[in-house]
Amino acid sequence: MPRPKARASLDLLRDAIREAGLRVTGPRIAVLEHLHGTGTPSSHGELVEALAHLGFDAATLYRNLIDLTRAGLLNRINLGDNVWRFELRAREAHHPEHPHFVCTQCGEVTCLSTVRVKLTPAPGSNKSVVGNISEILIKGQCARCA
Repeated sequence: MPRPKARASLDLLRDAIREAGLRVTGPRIAVLEHLHGTGTPSSHGELVEALAHLGFDAATLYRNLIDLTRAGLLNRINLGDNVWRFELRAREAHHPEHPHFVCTQCGEVTCLSTVRVKLTPAPGSNKSVVGNISEILIKGQCARCA
């Protein structure tokens, strides 16, 4: 008997791909499903490893990551280590853009989706800089490494 929750989720992913103007393909569904399930940004290499059992080659996954990013379904972020990571783009008001935490010891990446950062310019600083920030990265030691 099919799981209704899983089916509804796949239908939502298919609809999102179509609404973005892309064809629904196995690799696109697999990428979105994986990113939805993990809830954290993943690199191309991590996705290749995680989806290897499905038989998708690295080039196919990379092309689909770029297509999904250009279509507005994914964000591509660099967390300071020159490795591009991909995450689902926040579309709902209750899950806006958010900062990320990177452990400086083990490298674990955590989305801080419940954290809100308010930037206020220091007296005498250029106030226009605050409005142009698109990404916030916080580095330190995670609870396991501390």
